[in-house]
Amino acid sequence: MFRHAWYQTLFEKLPDIQREAAAAAESLGLDQYAGQIGTYQGSSGCPARLPDYVMDAIAEANAIDVLPAVQVADDMRMLVKDVYGDAYDVCVTNTAEASLRVAFETLVAPPSMRKGDQYRSRMIQIYGEDAEWGGGYGRAFPPKYRHFAMDRTVSGGELGIDGKSLNNLDTVFVRAPGVSYEIHGVRQNTTALMTELDVDGTEAAMQRAAERHSAYCAAVHAVGYDTPGWGFGQKDTDGVPVLMRRLATIAREFDVPYILDCATCLPIVGLDPRDIDADIMIYSMDKAGRSPIGGLMIGKEEPMNAIRKAMGWIGPRGGGVSSYSKGVFSMHDPGRDSLVGMLAFLRAMQETPHKVTDPVDGMYTILMEELETFTPRRFADKLLVTKSYHMGGLELNYARTWDGDGFGIPLFNLEDMYCGSNTIDAALVAMGQAGATIYGGNVLIGPGLGLIDRHGDLRPDATRAAFKGLVKAIEITCRHAGLAD
Repeated sequence: MFRHAWYQTLFEKLPDIQREAAAAAESLGLDQYAGQIGTYQGSSGCPARLPDYVMDAIAEANAIDVLPAVQVADDMRMLVKDVYGDAYDVCVTNTAEASLRVAFETLVAPPSMRKGDQYRSRMIQIYGEDAEWGGGYGRAFPPKYRHFAMDRTVSGGELGIDGKSLNNLDTVFVRAPGVSYEIHGVRQNTTALMTELDVDGTEAAMQRAAERHSAYCAAVHAVGYDTPGWGFGQKDTDGVPVLMRRLATIAREFDVPYILDCATCLPIVGLDPRDIDADIMIYSMDKAGRSPIGGLMIGKEEPMNAIRKAMGWIGPRGGGVSSYSKGVFSMHDPGRDSLVGMLAFLRAMQETPHKVTDPVDGMYTILMEELETFTPRRFADKLLVTKSYHMGGLELNYARTWDGDGFGIPLFNLEDMYCGSNTIDAALVAMGQAGATIYGGNVLIGPGLGLIDRHGDLRPDATRAAFKGLVKAIEITCRHAGLAD
C-alpha cells in the first residue's frame, strides 16, 4: 500500500479507534480521571492550574492598595541578574508569540525610518520542526519553502490578525544533513525527522547559508529545545547541545543576534544562555512553567536594552533606569498580575528547583515502567525517551520505528493535531484526557494538566493513569494501522 492511502485508511477508521479507546479507558479504570488529566504541560488554549505559591503571590499583590507594575518588573530584573549576572537582563510580554514578534521587530527587521527604499534583512535557521513559529515572520527563502511558512502555525498563531508578517524580512530555511524530510500524516505535509541530525554537516550548511546571504544576514534563529526530536540530542560533557553553541559562533562571525525560541522550556533550571552564548532566549511561561500566560525574554544586556526600550520598560517619560509605560506601549503588555505570578514561579525555581525537577524525575520512572509492556514489541526498542529539565518534562520520540523497510508507528504533523486527524491524540481525548501534543514522531509530556497537585508535587496515580492511556492509544492506532505483532 502507498503511504498516502495507508493514512487515508487510518483516518477512515477514526470512529472505531475512538470507540475502542473509550472502552479501554473504562476497562483500565481510567474513566475515574475523565476530564481531569492530560499528558501535555498546558498552554494558553488549555492552561494548567497555578500552584498555591503562585496564586498566593497574586492574592497578596491584590491586597496591597498601591503596587506599581514597575516595582514587580524591577524585582524580576534583580532576580534574573542574581541568576545570570549583571550582563543579562529581562523583559516580559503577554505571550511568547508576542516576545518573538518584539525580538524580531526590534533586532532583526529593517528600520522603517529614513527616506528612500528600505533594504531587506534575512534571518538564517534550520528547516525543521517548529521553525515556522519564528520563521513565519519573514518571507520564505528559497521560495519553495513558502508553504512551510504559510500553511502551518502561521494561520493558527496568536498574531494571526497581523498575518505574522514583518516588513522586508526574509527567512532563509537551511536543510540539515541527517534529517529525513518526508511527507506524512492525514493532513499531508512535510515532517522533519530530526533525531539523526548531523551536527558537523548542519553547522557547515548554516555557515554556507550565512555567507551566501552575508549582505542581508541579520540574525541566526533556532528552536531551542534540547532534545533529539528537535535535532539537539548531541551534547558535550556538560550536557550542553553542541549545535546550539556552534550556531552562536556563526552569529558572532556576522555580528548578528542569536535568538532562540524556547517556548516549551524553562529558564533557571534549564539551559543557561551563557553556556550557548545566546543573545535572547524566549519562553512561554504558561506551558512548562507554572505561571499565568506570558512571554519571558532573557538575554544579554545590549540587545535586551533595545527590547526593554521598545516595550516601555525604559520609558522616555518617567526618567530613571526603569519604568513601565503602559499608557504609551500597550500592544503586548502582560499586566501586573501576570508579572507577579511569573515572578513567584521564577523565585520558586531559584530557591527550590526540586519543585520543578522532581516531577520530571517521577514522570520518567513511571513512563519507563509503563513502556515495558508496549506492543508492537518490534518497535519497543525504537522508542526514545529523553528527560529534560530545560523542557520541564519528557520527550517520547518514535521516529526510529521507520528505520526499516516497512511502515512504522504513524507519523502525524502539526496540522493533524489542529484538525483532529491525529488518531493517537483522538484516542486519548476519547479516553477523557486533554488533547496531547504529538507531531513529527514526538510526544511532548509535562506534568501540568492534573499530574501535579496544588503544591506542585507529582500525583503518581494520576500520572500512571495518563501514561497507561498514552501507551494504549499508541497501541490501538498501531493495530488499526495493520502493525500489530
